Amino acid sequence: MKNYDVIIIGGGPSGIIAGVTGKKQNPDKSFLMIKEEAKGLVPCGIPYIFHDLGKVDKNVMGPKPFVDAGGEVVIDQVIAIDLENSSLKTMNGKEFSYQKLVFATGSIPIVPTFIPGYELDGVEYIIKSYDYIEKLKTRTDAAKNIVVIGGGFIGVEVAEQLAKFADKTVTLVEMESCCLFRAFSKDIADLADEAIRSTGINLKTGCKVTEILGKDNKVISVRLSDGSEITADMVIAAIGYKPNTGLAKAAGLPVNKHNAIIVDRYMRTPQKDVFAIGDCSETTGFITGRTDNIMLASTATAEARILGYNLFSINLLRNFAGTLSVFSTKIGGIAFASAGAIEQSAQEAGVQYVIGTFQDVDRHPGTLPDTSKMLVKLTVSPQDHSIIGGEIVGGDSTGELINVVALAIQKHVTVYELISFQVGTHPLLTTAPTKYLLIKAAENAIAKLKK
Repeated sequence: MKNYDVIIIGGGPSGIIAGVTGKKQNPDKSFLMIKEEAKGLVPCGIPYIFHDLGKVDKNVMGPKPFVDAGGEVVIDQVIAIDLENSSLKTMNGKEFSYQKLVFATGSIPIVPTFIPGYELDGVEYIIKSYDYIEKLKTRTDAAKNIVVIGGGFIGVEVAEQLAKFADKTVTLVEMESCCLFRAFSKDIADLADEAIRSTGINLKTGCKVTEILGKDNKVISVRLSDGSEITADMVIAAIGYKPNTGLAKAAGLPVNKHNAIIVDRYMRTPQKDVFAIGDCSETTGFITGRTDNIMLASTATAEARILGYNLFSINLLRNFAGTLSVFSTKIGGIAFASAGAIEQSAQEAGVQYVIGTFQDVDRHPGTLPDTSKMLVKLTVSPQDHSIIGGEIVGGDSTGELINVVALAIQKHVTVYELISFQVGTHPLLTTAPTKYLLIKAAENAIAKLKK
């Protein structure tokens, strides 16, 4: 049995970053990563394999940075863990012992067992597996009538990519009144629905798939709750993911109500010297303070960096109130992004708020080429005037501007501080300094606070 100071189970973004950071901070320690496939995928890039990238090998993510830092990698599957004796076994019969163990096992798609016909040939999922996605790409290329179930980010992005093929009819079914309802307030989500329809997707909101119909064990159509039936030779179920914690639970680690491994703010499980990061571990909402399970690569890598610094001792204090959700996507050429509390989440948590908005263009003058309309919406606490959330719709700069909002939320910046925010502007890159969108949205919120 070979011994390592640190063993990481999983080779996704969190596993790689934890390994790289941990090895650099502890160059004298031995690190091993055990992952099931030699090739990995950039999780957020998976939808774009189906059209824009065109090939799976254009979205590859591997452990090379970890190996370059001095880590070792074994391609195998861990099948059993003995926490008491700090050891584990793999599918290929290998045994290893460890001083520190890190679970970075990610998440797996939720299978809609509640929909009759879910087991038919032609029902697919967006599994974060190179081999699976490579085969799925071949099958989607051949399909003509595709129904995507679920209007979250993955469902929307996959549907948009598939709809770019002129020979395919793509239908997106979402049970809520609008898509992306967990990430955006109703007015912004409605704009997203408009963008979705503009791509040629047949969008069905406010209804459910009640049955997947088949013939000779193959999908032929889906039936909706409104009684209609849609022809389909492929159904992609994108109704969400759940923590991949079967191995951890079998080993005896406790999980929360979301099936995520229970950890503290330093990603430590209740079991000494055992850690969990990324989609498989629990999070605490930044605004609500409630136990949550936020599955984002950005969140996972932030946790991994914290863990990498603190594996053997607390070297980097983690002073934070919870995990902040920062989302972004692009639909029909329009970018949508959000951070922190949106109206629904604030209402659900009983958090009081006011909204500040401003809309203009992202260049100056607005007659410049590639100018886009941009809307900024800030959620503000009326108690201490801090920014607790934000939503942005516009051009490509939306993706970075929401990160500024996220930093403002984390640092408890008030709208009064934001209006004195010193910014750099340029005609080709930003809106005018006289009407910088974040500052004007803050001014709009201040006007409401004074009423």
